Amino acid sequence: MGGGFSSGMSRLFGSDLRLFTEEELEKIHRTTLKVLRNPGIYVESSDALDIFRDAGCEVEKKRVFIPEEIVNRALKTAPSSFLMASRDREHDIEIESGGDVHFTTFGVGVLTCEMTDNGDFKIRNSTEEDVGDQARIGDYLYNIDCFTQTVTAYELTGKAEQDVHELFALFKNTSKHFFHGEAVGDNLDYYFEMAKAYYGGDEELARSRPLFSTDLCPTSPLQLGENGTKVIIKSGDYDIPVDVLSMAMAGASSPIHLAGTLVIHNAEVLAGIVLHQLANPGAPVFYGSSTTQFDVKKGTAPVGAPELGMISAGAARLAQFYEIPSYVAGI
Repeated sequence: MGGGFSSGMSRLFGSDLRLFTEEELEKIHRTTLKVLRNPGIYVESSDALDIFRDAGCEVEKKRVFIPEEIVNRALKTAPSSFLMASRDREHDIEIESGGDVHFTTFGVGVLTCEMTDNGDFKIRNSTEEDVGDQARIGDYLYNIDCFTQTVTAYELTGKAEQDVHELFALFKNTSKHFFHGEAVGDNLDYYFEMAKAYYGGDEELARSRPLFSTDLCPTSPLQLGENGTKVIIKSGDYDIPVDVLSMAMAGASSPIHLAGTLVIHNAEVLAGIVLHQLANPGAPVFYGSSTTQFDVKKGTAPVGAPELGMISAGAARLAQFYEIPSYVAGI
């Protein structure tokens, strides 16, 4: 008998952290469905409201009540794997639910720590140059599989072209797939034109080999904002992978109990995924999480807290439950 495996034997690659049984995941899912039915999700975009309404959701003013059958429909069409292409094909990633773990950077900050000529350090506002420089560092590091925009071009804050400049800086300075952390829905057309230009104007190639992904955050609790819905819809229009990433804070914008926070988190992410799949069935989408606890003493959201790791592990498990690739914060 070759290979050392017998019929019915399961295999374990690396470590395995399972915080929930299948029954417990099903309970979280069922509780989430109750939240999506009532109180539902507040949606700011009229285009998104029309998509939900046309699909059969009840809509009252800007509140959407999503029934179970529509959630199930979206989960069936959401792909369990897709390509994260790179300018250097050696860095291509075939991302899949329950597959290999890949590592990226964290974003998007507004400050940069810089070494001075005398060896000291100073903290200053980040710039467009920093966006490119830090992308180049991520491109060099072998342990970074894809790059997430680490800082913003602070000097361009408030200018309509800020996000386009940042995207161009990333294009120029990394050969790896990257996440544009400051995506603006109204400018997705420009993003795709830049990717298409790299492929010599070949639209089919730009769609089949997406060089970057976008992300957006629902507004906790239980809201999808105007820009976020545009990023969701327009990314799907161009087959650009999009990360629906909740940043709920236990004890502030979600229940202080982590189980309750995970339900609110799940409802926000699923609402975004449902909208994405209703608009563009089969388009690539991530189940995202940067949810953490709120420090009620200091008024901060500590992303290095143990609770963040627990929530991230739970969110990744839910993504596997839905068979959708995940993007979660680490500690």
